[in-house]
Amino acid sequence: MQVRLFTGADGSRWDEFVRQHPHGSPFHLTGWKAAMEATFGYESKYLLAEDEGRLVAVLPLFLVSNFLTGRILLSTPFAVYGGVLACSPEALQAVQQELERLGRELRVDYTELRNAWPEQCLGYSPISRYVTFTQDLPATEEEVLETIPRKTRRMVRKSLEHPFAVRITRETGEFERLYLTSLRKLGTPAFPHRHFVNLLKFLGEDVDVCEVTLENRVVAAVMTFYFRDQVLPFYGAADSAMNAYSPTNFMYFDQMRRSAAAGYRIFDFGRSKKDDERDAGSYGFKTHWGMVERPLPYEILLGRRKELPNLTPKNPKFRWAMDLWRKTPLPVTKALGPLFIRLVP
Repeated sequence: MQVRLFTGADGSRWDEFVRQHPHGSPFHLTGWKAAMEATFGYESKYLLAEDEGRLVAVLPLFLVSNFLTGRILLSTPFAVYGGVLACSPEALQAVQQELERLGRELRVDYTELRNAWPEQCLGYSPISRYVTFTQDLPATEEEVLETIPRKTRRMVRKSLEHPFAVRITRETGEFERLYLTSLRKLGTPAFPHRHFVNLLKFLGEDVDVCEVTLENRVVAAVMTFYFRDQVLPFYGAADSAMNAYSPTNFMYFDQMRRSAAAGYRIFDFGRSKKDDERDAGSYGFKTHWGMVERPLPYEILLGRRKELPNLTPKNPKFRWAMDLWRKTPLPVTKALGPLFIRLVP
């Protein structure tokens, strides 16, 4: 068995392997690689294992180096899932050995693997900080509605009384306006415009933008990824001034019913910090939809660094910066955000 670095000639069979592997994700695809390189300039170090010429394991990996994170290997930047996809324990071990050798060669401070499943774990220090939410989609709209808990179902029914309209597009202007405003309220730096443009470019038909309008005004929008039978609404936001109309509840229910009608069978509501207050933030919002909550078994392998990093909003060192960012004028956050966001992938 041989483990080596990815080359351009490996692209098609890499993606085929990812799409066939039970733990594959859109963040393992080469389209994500191209988007991260084009937008943020991160250096990819993708590893693959071959056994007699047959692809048996892949690991998307990026070298990120700045004053905030240090010098790290990460799988995968700005993604909720990553880690090794392997056909066997032997292939998993082979990639692990090369990963550790590469880390020593590059003199990294640590390596972070954003595993989605326990089968991907390599035995490094666990990071029990995040959960993800998923829901099996039934075939019909009424069945989708019945899967939602009573309180949220009542709010969804109420939202359906308003004359919302939906437009599927590949334009990002209105979506970015809402999303970047939402990030500012959270104290999070804005993404550059080219981030969304490159995701649409390199992921192609596997991504789109949905705009929800009310009286010709865009009141909510979401950028969604599609992978096999899964639908992943990844970046979403709504106009807080329209909260009385429940545009967010409408948007996600509409996404579920349209996806079910199109043949998708898994709705992936994405990652949240599990230590959020039960009824606050994204964690609280998602728990009210009655979806299956599953821990994400992230791992960190320390290299030159001697203690585990904590680059999350829960770190008191970042609290002052987040509070300041919330008070900064929106045009300033839009201009400066891209300079900061690339520091915390």
